[in-house]
Amino acid sequence: MPQIDHQSDADAAGAAEQVLAGLDEQQRAAASAVQGPVCILAGAGTGKTRTITHRIAYGVHTGVYVPEQVLAVTFTARAAGELRSRLSALGVGGVQARTFHAAAMRQLRYFAPRVLGGPMPELIENKLRVVAAAASRARLSTDRASLRDLASEIEWAKTTLATPEDYPARAKAAGREAPFEAAAVAEVYRSYEAAKQRDGSLDFEDLLLVTAYALEEHRDVAREVRGQYRYFVVDEYQDVNPLQQRLLDAWLGGRAEVCVVGDPNQTIYSFTGADPDYLLGFADRYPDAEVVKLERDYRSTPQVVGLANKLIGQATPRKGLPGLRLLGQRRDSVEPRFVEHPDEPAEAAAVARACRELVDGGLPASEIAVLFRINAQSQVYESALTDVGVPYVLKGSERFFERPEVREAVLLLRGAAAGGSEPGALVPTVRDVLASTGWVEHRPSAGGAARDRWQSLAALVDLAVDLVAEEPTLDLGGFVAHLAERAGAQHAPTVQGVTLASMHAAKGLEWDAVFVVGLVDGVLPIAQSQSRPDAVEEERRLLYVAVTRAREQLTLSWSLARNPGGRRSRPRSRFLDGLAPDGAPLAKRSAKRPKVVLEGEAGERFERLRAWRSSTATAASVPAYVVFTDATLQAVAEARPGSLRELSGLPGIGARKLELYGEDVLATLAD
Repeated sequence: MPQIDHQSDADAAGAAEQVLAGLDEQQRAAASAVQGPVCILAGAGTGKTRTITHRIAYGVHTGVYVPEQVLAVTFTARAAGELRSRLSALGVGGVQARTFHAAAMRQLRYFAPRVLGGPMPELIENKLRVVAAAASRARLSTDRASLRDLASEIEWAKTTLATPEDYPARAKAAGREAPFEAAAVAEVYRSYEAAKQRDGSLDFEDLLLVTAYALEEHRDVAREVRGQYRYFVVDEYQDVNPLQQRLLDAWLGGRAEVCVVGDPNQTIYSFTGADPDYLLGFADRYPDAEVVKLERDYRSTPQVVGLANKLIGQATPRKGLPGLRLLGQRRDSVEPRFVEHPDEPAEAAAVARACRELVDGGLPASEIAVLFRINAQSQVYESALTDVGVPYVLKGSERFFERPEVREAVLLLRGAAAGGSEPGALVPTVRDVLASTGWVEHRPSAGGAARDRWQSLAALVDLAVDLVAEEPTLDLGGFVAHLAERAGAQHAPTVQGVTLASMHAAKGLEWDAVFVVGLVDGVLPIAQSQSRPDAVEEERRLLYVAVTRAREQLTLSWSLARNPGGRRSRPRSRFLDGLAPDGAPLAKRSAKRPKVVLEGEAGERFERLRAWRSSTATAASVPAYVVFTDATLQAVAEARPGSLRELSGLPGIGARKLELYGEDVLATLAD
């Protein structure tokens, strides 16, 4: 019998050592720290999930942990599933890996009869219906966007433990951009809570709140839960909000067997109530905590890592834990590119062409991403990628033409077009139709869903302006047909495609090639943040998250004007100052292109094309550049295409331009 025990001990020791064998020095130190309060500061691409799972497995194989007594909590079901899958591969079963809400749901369902005097109450999965009724009782006029914003405000209040009475002062201190006056929001919040109480229902925030209450006020419940779970791991700890921290404290019950994992440089969810001070102040709360840093970046090239370090190195220092400086572990590659464009359509067209070249060169489209600050920016990239025949997938929100406000607007425009419209009056007609939905010319001061809705509708107006510049006689019927054509092309089923995503939606993901676009002040940092230094710094961290998504190729770009022909005065994002290879303020350079000089037959073709462009622009009453830029004419003159197919492969010639001018260009070249 003793021989068997010795053999078993030897096997366990061998399994434990095997768990640590593939880790680097920093990961090994973190995985070996299996007792007491532990804080793992894990930079982007440093193997955070690998380290967490190996730490749990090491604790199990060394006999410190009983698997069923470990609770690992994270923020998404996908992340929890990944933890379970990796633990299983390491020969560890029985560990509970769940989201905060899933863990609370499981516990509350079991203890509801004891705590609530009956079965688990009905769960409200969508707040909008209850919020709409509460808003009506408060005599507020709402639309779907303002209802979403009201629901977001209630969620923020509940996750930060603010009562309806607290809300006005707390919202003011936090710089919240509510859709209505704070007192009105508080009244809706109060009515919403009363309605839930009458109906005997709970929302997702209540799951955490009631579970914490059960542990705090019912000793028998606390004894049972704390007896079941003795060791805790909290992933993405920089994103924990006060409500989640309250539940974690209730689970711990004064014990210190907790390991938190996070990255202060990736704190980008303060607007939802996340409080990075829990991570930054961990060592103050637990003076004997072991703090381990993971800084070896296995994801990105040293060139991308260097740019990320320089970017975050310009941030205002924060008190608390030591900072992280990534150390690139991959081979050297190309330097990140900084590209300035005259306007947004030109920026989108250039990015789309670059994507086309990467795909043609063998890079799968699924390994390319275009990241932007706000969802409304996707429309111009959806169109540009469609023009060059590159499939795309939109992550984190509906495709542009699937958004509720866009579907409603297109329906109204179609109805208006059925009654006839005057040629030459497209733009004012579109504005009038959109005004009937509540859209106004000026961007709303409120943020959130209302701002997103305004930006989506504004994109339709901008599209009308662009199309009129190309075809001055276009009427509303033609505009609606054009919208249908775009929607149909963009909804074509795709097996894989370039990812279009907001920077927030990109967190936790990575691609071989990343284009970070639209980097102008007012967009990043977003205008609403510029009055608060802490909010500006969070915008800087958002760019840091975007930059660190790139494995090999990174391009950062911006445009000096929103529309072609507009004043080129938009300042490049302040976060790019000092990051360009030569440190020059690129956005302040002259936007004028050098004069095109071609000799011989190419020069003659170029001059003929310019003459054709001039007469075409005059006939259409539009500036010459709206027809084609000099750069595009130069490319045509040099390539001398003999067919529409050859012409379509040249820069600056999308499907629309090919349809309008292709035959004329070929005829001019033939002359």
